[in-house]
Amino acid sequence: MKPRLPATFLFAGAFGVLPLAHAAGDLTLPATEIQDTAASQDDGQTVGYTAKPSSSTTKLGLTNKETPQAITTITRAQMNDYKMNSVKDALRAAPSVTVEQSESDRTEFTSRGFEINSFEFDGMNMPFTQNIQNGDLDMAEYEQIDVLHGANGLMSGTGNPSATVNFVRKRPTRDFQAQIDTSVGSWDSRRIDVDVSGPLTDTGNVRGRFIYAHDKGNSWMDRYSHEKNVAAGLLAFDLSDADTVTVGFSQHNSDANGSTWGNLPLVDSNNNPIHYSSRSSNVGQPWTYWNIHTQRVFAELKHDFGNGWNATLSGTGVTEYQDTNMLYVAGVTGDDALVFGADTSGRAHQLIGEAKVSGPFSLLGRDHEITFGATYGRTHQKAREYDAAETGYYTTSFASILNGTEAHPQFPYTSDINTQNSIDRQKSLFAGARFSLADDLHWIAGARMLSTDGSGEVYGVDHAQREHGKVTPYTGLVYDLNQDWTLYTSWTQIYNPQFGTVGVDGKVLDPLEGKSLEAGVKGSLMDDRLNLTAAVFKTQQSNVASADFIQVGSQFRYFTGDYKSHGIELEASGEALPGLDLLAGYTYVHIENDDGDKARRYVPAHSFHGMATYRLPGLPQARIGTRVSWQSGIQNDNISVIRQNAYALVDLMTSYDIDANWSTALNFNNVTDRKYLTSLYSATASNYGAPRNVTASLTWKY
Repeated sequence: MKPRLPATFLFAGAFGVLPLAHAAGDLTLPATEIQDTAASQDDGQTVGYTAKPSSSTTKLGLTNKETPQAITTITRAQMNDYKMNSVKDALRAAPSVTVEQSESDRTEFTSRGFEINSFEFDGMNMPFTQNIQNGDLDMAEYEQIDVLHGANGLMSGTGNPSATVNFVRKRPTRDFQAQIDTSVGSWDSRRIDVDVSGPLTDTGNVRGRFIYAHDKGNSWMDRYSHEKNVAAGLLAFDLSDADTVTVGFSQHNSDANGSTWGNLPLVDSNNNPIHYSSRSSNVGQPWTYWNIHTQRVFAELKHDFGNGWNATLSGTGVTEYQDTNMLYVAGVTGDDALVFGADTSGRAHQLIGEAKVSGPFSLLGRDHEITFGATYGRTHQKAREYDAAETGYYTTSFASILNGTEAHPQFPYTSDINTQNSIDRQKSLFAGARFSLADDLHWIAGARMLSTDGSGEVYGVDHAQREHGKVTPYTGLVYDLNQDWTLYTSWTQIYNPQFGTVGVDGKVLDPLEGKSLEAGVKGSLMDDRLNLTAAVFKTQQSNVASADFIQVGSQFRYFTGDYKSHGIELEASGEALPGLDLLAGYTYVHIENDDGDKARRYVPAHSFHGMATYRLPGLPQARIGTRVSWQSGIQNDNISVIRQNAYALVDLMTSYDIDANWSTALNFNNVTDRKYLTSLYSATASNYGAPRNVTASLTWKY
């Protein structure tokens, strides 16, 4: 493994540095698989803030009340109201999720005290070998986002006891519809969205959808700017009454200049706080950039056997190209900054497929439901890094970095240790059933048998690891108190390979393992327009790489530890009163290490996220709304001066329907102009969040 400052970082995956405490998680957003559920308005379709989770979120086709875990849904209406155009903005609205902005173009997400490393697209999951989102995934292609709380071994096969995030695609529609959104905002930001969908034949047996988005602008951070271009096309063919084929292609380009590799150092080499005169301070230089271009192609066949039985066969191919020029500040002593500069490029190819069959069956005089299937995925990643210094690090002026005058270095040094060439494979069989034990009592049970293997090397670390026939069980009970209220409980095991992280014995660490227990109550009021959830949870995770290590040559080898967390979650979503839509939730989480000491203090113990919009009864064309996010104080586990006090962010919105086709809106973000650090996930570095800003938009729809 490449040498790094011993107290802070290690190299993991194709691009960038990750904090030691979080290097064990394995995730990059997986392949996109699109399913044509436009024919069923009950599957993944939303009305306002009242949402129905997509059937792909649980694979068993369960509704929210039938699922023995908490589910949060971010709807298209919410994304439109508060201009949540990126994955970071959208998941900040999920009450149970903490967005960890570790760099300008790299984001981690946590829930219930653990990293989220299970991201799905229409229920399809195949993790890469990092636990991060590189670039900025645009929301233009998606109808909604479902967040399934807790572990998800049955549906995804791997993952932490945190959450599974399922991005639900927009679908070709049977009726013609079109919408164009334009907006301008602070820091010269501008955006246009085009979405056209409808039948392509008189009978509607061929349908299409075209989606385009262009987003460009500067930033409150010095020298930083971005440009995103998204284009997607989908076609759905009804071959018969029983068979539908859906195919599609998408191109997603995310280009950023002035990008940061790491963030602003919060302390110097003596652990004294570093104070910055402006929240716009940035270690990114005019010559640093991070470009990520992704292409996805897919095909899917759905067949209806009749009598409630159906099958789905789907496949996806993904090519992702990354190119970066980056500068990382590893430490500061006076005005001397120890930095690392690199030019890195890489390419990833991914193939994933799934076959699934589901339907009802009768047993002992009662009707039940079963789902079973198989998945296969393969990811091949290649990358090469060229460094500015032969030893990796060199010393320069910290003042010149903050001023953006650091000279663009040459990048002449490379070696076999500066490369990645790795292959991951994953195969699994899964089966799950919902048994009706009584009219008001249902038992959900199932298991997934998973085999994974890796080969190759990642920056000098042997990527070889093999796990065959690992069985992850899942069980849950759901009891209907009455038509409106339901009690539930669930238990599942946790399993996640740790490719690329080495233990003290010089071998790749054993997979993360553990268990997750959850219990709660769900309610559905106001004629099912308002959903309420209260949950308690307890999780345990073993074989986690700790901050303690030994160094053998240029390789870091890590001791492991265990973590436990417990907490509560409260959430309300939907139409609380006529004209009043809301999504709001409170989360409490307490995390301990294997010594019983409080750990992972960068995760807020208490947090609240809420948004509400109200249509004025005296002026129904107008709506007003607010979004509030609050979290308790956080700090570094080892350096007490690195902390962020409790803070709240308040956003406001107002919109007006000019006529049946035209509408306009204003969004005011951080109206109190609160100064805050975005995250302490990166241990000793962070950036400041956006100050007060405004966006004006105009929408035409048909």
